[in-house]
Amino acid sequence: MANLKFDKGTTALLVIDPYNDFISEGGKLWGRLKAVAEANNCVPHMLQVLNASRKAELRVFYALHHRYRPGDYETWKYIAPIQKAGWLHKVFENGTWGGEICREFEPQPGDIVAQEHWCSSGFANTDLDLQLKKHGFHELIVMGLIAHTCVEATVRYAAELGYEVTVVKDATADYSDEHMHAALDINIPNYASAIVTTEEVVEALSFHLRLKQSASNA
Repeated sequence: MANLKFDKGTTALLVIDPYNDFISEGGKLWGRLKAVAEANNCVPHMLQVLNASRKAELRVFYALHHRYRPGDYETWKYIAPIQKAGWLHKVFENGTWGGEICREFEPQPGDIVAQEHWCSSGFANTDLDLQLKKHGFHELIVMGLIAHTCVEATVRYAAELGYEVTVVKDATADYSDEHMHAALDINIPNYASAIVTTEEVVEALSFHLRLKQSASNA
């Protein structure tokens, strides 16, 4: 088990793209993710980490993909393949159920929702870095969707910006086991300081909460 230590003064939970289109039955991308997500219990694990983080009083940040709106891409001269696919399928369409955050993961008072990212990194062309630094956070616990695009890109960018990153490997999912392997076993280990399970993260958060309670009762 990794020697995980999380200080609520310096550590934040970063939740990436918990949209209905990704993680809810009937979502536009759920069918492609379902096999991997159900095999590793991705969504229940995400909820476990979120609840444990809230209980330990960690600040929760959201990095959300841009919600499609008519006219977004029509006049762009250059568009990345991933953006073109989102445009064609109208993924995370603003004003629709698929473009809403899954009910169990809705932001609570005190949570911080960063500006939406247009491609994959939660940091690129958003205020996420500013918000984290203004609140004094330089360590991140990262979970969400999907492993080889937004999770990987956000973790890479975080490392470039000097953040210490822990990735929860069974609180993410992807289109196939091959995609998961490429992200979690080949690429992300170059940038994340720790790649751990939900059980490890929850235990570490619970341990530090017990320490705090013991100190206040002494």
